[in-house]
Amino acid sequence: MARSSKLYHQFNHIRTFVNARVKWVRDPDLDIAVLKEKDLKEIISLKNHIVSSPSKSLSIYNASMLKSSLNLPTTTIKFVEKHRHVFTQFQPSPGLPPRVKLTPQALSLHKEEMSVHNSGTNREDTAQRLARLLMLAGMTRLPIYVIEKLKWDMGLPHDYVTTLLAYYPDYFDVCVVEDPMSGKEVLALELVSWRKELSVSELEKRVMYYGAEKRRHDIQFPMFLPKSFALEKRVKTWVEGWQKLPYISPYENAFHLDSNSDQAEKWTVAILHELLSLLVSKKTERENLICYGECLGLGSRFKKALVHHPGIFYIS
Repeated sequence: MARSSKLYHQFNHIRTFVNARVKWVRDPDLDIAVLKEKDLKEIISLKNHIVSSPSKSLSIYNASMLKSSLNLPTTTIKFVEKHRHVFTQFQPSPGLPPRVKLTPQALSLHKEEMSVHNSGTNREDTAQRLARLLMLAGMTRLPIYVIEKLKWDMGLPHDYVTTLLAYYPDYFDVCVVEDPMSGKEVLALELVSWRKELSVSELEKRVMYYGAEKRRHDIQFPMFLPKSFALEKRVKTWVEGWQKLPYISPYENAFHLDSNSDQAEKWTVAILHELLSLLVSKKTERENLICYGECLGLGSRFKKALVHHPGIFYIS
């Protein structure tokens, strides 16, 4: 898209704070929130393997083979014994090897989870968030292995490829692309057509919802700092000026910007902010964000943005 020289200059402010070293302060409340979910992802993953089995159970031997793929922190047997409220061991009959299945309470929760996944309202919301994930930075394709990394945090069904996608042939298609990381051909999920109605960020929606008399370009990121945290004067001055830069939608392709400019960094932060907003828990592992960023060609920018803006992002 052609841009006037004046607009191009406006969107390419010289970076004034390239290597800012911002001291991070721990936030106990956020750390506790993350700690409470320790092992939850692994528990759900093992649960899904169990309920996917025809007998709704797995032999201890077969369950042990899943340790590596499920990233269990200990042996499968110890993991099962640690979470006895979810898993229970039993011996189908004398002489047969022990097996593991869900407790009645866990099975009840699983059925409730499936009911939510299968509801029309949730299915539509999930499909739209997945479509928006593909649309960030103006892109329309994403390797499936990247989506797999974010599947848990996106709230996707474990078998979303054969379930969710089947309901939306007008949204998604599976194709083959060259992996930007390895150069090899990999399966990818592709958006069938651009959906303009979905290309509105959560920050833009918030401004419209509260009826703020702001142009989209005037949007600033909300910042929440721990009580004991205080920005240095020079950092605070830079942040205030940076916040006043034009807000470029994370769904726009702004790769024309000078990658070393403050404006480009604000666009990068917008993408990260929107990506986290698309996740059910609004958080994910740092490595997942970097992997996604590398597929966009923004891996190094993601790393810098995460450490430059402690009031916007928090790394536990």
